[in-house]
Amino acid sequence: MSRQYEKLEKCCAYYRSRTGFSPKVGLILGSGLGGYAKNMKVETEIPYGDIPGFPVSTVQGHDGRYLLGYIGRVPAVVMKGRVHYYEGYPMEDVVLPVRLMKKMGIEILFLTNASGGINESFSVGDFMMITDQISSFVPSPLIGENVSELGERFPDMTHIYDRELMEVIKKTAQEEAVELKQGVYLQTSGPNFESPAEIRMYATLGADAVGMSTACEAIAARHAGIRVCGVSCISNMASGLSKEELSHLDVQAVADRRAEEFERLVTRSIEKMETM
Repeated sequence: MSRQYEKLEKCCAYYRSRTGFSPKVGLILGSGLGGYAKNMKVETEIPYGDIPGFPVSTVQGHDGRYLLGYIGRVPAVVMKGRVHYYEGYPMEDVVLPVRLMKKMGIEILFLTNASGGINESFSVGDFMMITDQISSFVPSPLIGENVSELGERFPDMTHIYDRELMEVIKKTAQEEAVELKQGVYLQTSGPNFESPAEIRMYATLGADAVGMSTACEAIAARHAGIRVCGVSCISNMASGLSKEELSHLDVQAVADRRAEEFERLVTRSIEKMETM
């Protein structure tokens, strides 16, 4: 048994000591979705700090707890606050929460985040369904000894974001009259915002939005055989595309302003995933 998997097993043993709940869908809440609990019937809450050896969120707006319960009739686990690489955790700890959700029983992972718009046709406040990703600027969460209990050494990443799940999100957006853009998400390490020259490079590479999370979680999920989908809230235009200096408080403010519509899109989409 690898060291990573041994740590995961200890986290899972604690989880099982708290509840026998088995979720189907995992949802990671990005900035602005911290109040999501009102959209679900919460059965159990487990603070990250209670789980032995588990990383704890340190960023404003990321509370740091699992919410277990039902979104509609779908059994779900919601991460209220995520862990970021820039907080100083090794990448294997950054994706530990995703791997624990796999051990809980999830089959689908719904990723959300607040991101900077690179595509100049985007506007602040837009929602972008993630169709693909670029994560070359952060270390892969699969570096090191392979956790063979979760997946193979060289997993395919041709379709990180599940096509069927994307169709569900697109259809839901149409039904709810929510304008939905589509694009490629790029993850950097953070915590600094990007320079204008870096943004021009990312645009050349084909990125439509940039942020400091998500891509590594998607890789870990696909490695473990979890189906993945995701939506970004464009909370600011990236460096060099706006006259304003970038601020985390401004990012949070935009995400908060669009939270109600974002929550509705996510909730209605997950409700449709009950039989998938």
